[in-house]
Amino acid sequence: MAEKKEHKIITSDAAKTASSKGVAAQQIAQSTVGLRIGSVVLWIVALVAEFLAIKASFIPAPAEDEEATLFMGMAPFTALIVFLVIDLICVIGGSLLWKKANHIHPASEKNALTFWLWNNLGVIMAAVAFIPFIILLLTNKNADQKTKTVGTIVAVVAMLIAGFSSYDYNPYSAEEQQEILKMEEATSTVFWTEGGKVFHIYEDCQHLNQSEELHQTTTQEAEQAGKERLCKTCLKRHEKEVAETPAEVSEEGQSALEEASETVNDAVEDVKEVKNEVEEAVEE
Repeated sequence: MAEKKEHKIITSDAAKTASSKGVAAQQIAQSTVGLRIGSVVLWIVALVAEFLAIKASFIPAPAEDEEATLFMGMAPFTALIVFLVIDLICVIGGSLLWKKANHIHPASEKNALTFWLWNNLGVIMAAVAFIPFIILLLTNKNADQKTKTVGTIVAVVAMLIAGFSSYDYNPYSAEEQQEILKMEEATSTVFWTEGGKVFHIYEDCQHLNQSEELHQTTTQEAEQAGKERLCKTCLKRHEKEVAETPAEVSEEGQSALEEASETVNDAVEDVKEVKNEVEEAVEE
């Protein structure tokens, strides 16, 4: 078992005062309309590029004694490749904006299928933006063998790149955001490493054992440094600690309990007096 390293902690100025608003609180107040609209616009452009690539693929190759027919000022084969590249760029761009929006206003994970579809809508768009082109190209009788082979390979590779780039490997849920919000109210600073993708609320988290240098900052600074979410190990540990911590009774609640106790005691005394009076009456 690897030996745990001593931590050299670099504390930011904001963490020393711990006065800034937490990431989750800022996310809830932030709008994602612009990001969603940007995603949809880029995906529409991607579909238009796919349509133009399909159209270019249907232009028949010229005979040896004929001049090549140009498509939008380009040779059909060149136009096909250009529009596939534009298709790829727009799909990835839209997916990145969509994922960013999901990490600001995440979906609930109560329905696993809906949660997956919402977080990976970019993957679906990657399929929609390339599969129709591939099918139509392979079934196109006017396309020559070179166009079919190269066009299919380029489209398949582009689809795979777009799919892997669009997939959300660290989905963020509304429930997790609420947990972070609660933790931000309980703790003002977090820990993270330069190479990591998450931040921690516990310095002794097992995932930090081999890290020599830790940054202690506010959650806002952690997000600005590219740390996407809270460490799930820290989250589970916090939930366990909360569950094991007995609920504290407020002063008002304590006062109410004392008053109720006095009322019950008075009632018991009244019952005893009535009982004694009845016994005396029976004896007489």
